[in-house]
Amino acid sequence: MVTVHNFTYGVFNPALGYAMSCLGAFLGLRCVTRARAHEGRSKARWLVLAAVAIGACGIWVMHFIAMLGFTIPDQTITYNVPVTIASMLIAIAVVGAGLFIVGYGDGSVGRLAAGGIVIGIGVASMHYLGMAAMIMPDTMSYSPVLLALSVVIAIVAGTVALWIGTWVRGIGATIGAALVMGVAVSGMHYTGMAAMHVHQGTMAGMPGGGATPAAFLFPLLLGISVLALILTLMISMSPSEEEIREDVAMRERMELLQQRAASAEQRPRQRSGGIHW
Repeated sequence: MVTVHNFTYGVFNPALGYAMSCLGAFLGLRCVTRARAHEGRSKARWLVLAAVAIGACGIWVMHFIAMLGFTIPDQTITYNVPVTIASMLIAIAVVGAGLFIVGYGDGSVGRLAAGGIVIGIGVASMHYLGMAAMIMPDTMSYSPVLLALSVVIAIVAGTVALWIGTWVRGIGATIGAALVMGVAVSGMHYTGMAAMHVHQGTMAGMPGGGATPAAFLFPLLLGISVLALILTLMISMSPSEEEIREDVAMRERMELLQQRAASAEQRPRQRSGGIHW
């Protein structure tokens, strides 16, 4: 079995990956709180933004930042570009599916469980597809027990994330929830990495050459980080859930007052138009 290093640069990659995971979770949860205050297309737009934040930044970026610290002595690891991109799209799609299942549901436990399973299986698929994108001289295999454990962790993390999204509101609570979600995502990743074993032999099943992390992954990770910054600014400038609900309530009160005023104007007209003896 070939010796591998998951922490080539010490705690730098795990710490940065965890920070990005927490940031993605925080942004996603803030989008979810705003989605709760909307209906129709507005709700859908906020849920899509939440899926991008959690799927791309909170999960995918965390995975590949951690993978930048994965090395094999005297070997060069490259990444298949289409498969790597596909793993990011899968992460966004499955998180979005879970959010829509719960966001447009009736709040039942069944909906929550279904959404959590979808997200969990999708996150695990993203992880192992991202691992399959690696091109190296050796072959990989996985411990069935640890692989299954990583999938269970992903399902639990996905379910907890959806459950948190149904009630979290304040900034402080959102930060705490994001820290917990970051631990869950990082735990799933490193459990999956512990399940992997590398053996000497020619790797099969990944045609064509790949791109080095410096030429491909680093610019892509940087671009997504900038996207996360833009999303942060969008959320910070948009009304909060409480402000949205207060605005809706005020509009409803104004409409009610206008209806009462119109009704009050009609009553004198009806009396003055009656028959006098």
